[in-house]
Amino acid sequence: MSHPCGQPLQVQRDGDRLVVSELHPTSAPRDRIGRWQWKHDRGESALQWLGPCSGEPSPAHLLAIIEAAFTFEPGTPTLTLAPPFASALNLVEHGLALPAPDGRRLVHREMFFQHAPMWLPQVAPPIPLRYTLTGPRRHPLRAAKRTGTLYQRHIPWLDQTFSFRSLDIEVDLPLFHRWMNDPDVAQVWQEDGDLAKHRSYLDAIAADPHMQSMIACLDGEPFGYFEAYWAKENRIAPFSEADDHDRGWHVLIGEPSFRGKAFATAWLTSISHYLFLADPRTRRIVGEPRADHRQQLRNLDRSGYAKVKEFDFPHKRAMLVSLLRERFFADTLWWPREDDAPSTLQSRT
Repeated sequence: MSHPCGQPLQVQRDGDRLVVSELHPTSAPRDRIGRWQWKHDRGESALQWLGPCSGEPSPAHLLAIIEAAFTFEPGTPTLTLAPPFASALNLVEHGLALPAPDGRRLVHREMFFQHAPMWLPQVAPPIPLRYTLTGPRRHPLRAAKRTGTLYQRHIPWLDQTFSFRSLDIEVDLPLFHRWMNDPDVAQVWQEDGDLAKHRSYLDAIAADPHMQSMIACLDGEPFGYFEAYWAKENRIAPFSEADDHDRGWHVLIGEPSFRGKAFATAWLTSISHYLFLADPRTRRIVGEPRADHRQQLRNLDRSGYAKVKEFDFPHKRAMLVSLLRERFFADTLWWPREDDAPSTLQSRT
């Protein structure tokens, strides 16, 4: 999320206060644009606007401070706002807050983190429901694929911005080719080969309405390749009893320096978050990692995915895994599990 004038915001913790600043180029100072009194105790959290004396916080400022409060205390299920300003009414209108006694507003964490405009630069309502056929499979007609940046989120434990962008074949083919020929990647994907093979692979996905190729970046640096798909049209459908709007994904981490636990926590929580935000009708995410890929299964388990059953594809023995939307948001699974979480953070949005 950006400040209305285009500058990103940073929220810093200063004892029992949270301070919102505009971020400028590193050579310039940060401008403080607001302060908040913050009280939190035994799962209860409240924010009181302290100023500046004139003016009100913008909607972007208000969303940033709420995200920061939940980031600093992720175990807090609700946040009470005591604001003497009209912009808080927008939270109620958008379903992000409920009226509370004495004119306050009550923000529920699991509702707030489903507010797609916070993390998706491009948001559009779902297209009207109409069914079509792909071979023998009847499924909803899918919206046109989006290009450019699809999702972005500041990762506090890395202090970096994670993003997904659509893959551009002409730009990204050499990178994809190098990654697919990495021995560790090839062992799992079994798609090593020449440039022509990899161009053909990406061309096929670009022409397939049920799949989207994406590049994952940290602070703009590409490090991994993802495929998001609609499960109803996918080969997983017969094994998962896929609903109309179930999603799934595949991943390869191409850069070895991005294969640590802190990075896995960042991209695993983010791919789940992105797929649930991209369509509010998506109730479940499914997957089919190799049944013998123990590290991937451990990562999925830490990220809330349930192991359902093993089954056979023609090319591999797979494990069906599943993550429910309700569990992801109710159990705060966009955040690392307690044993993975860092001890000190700052929030930037």
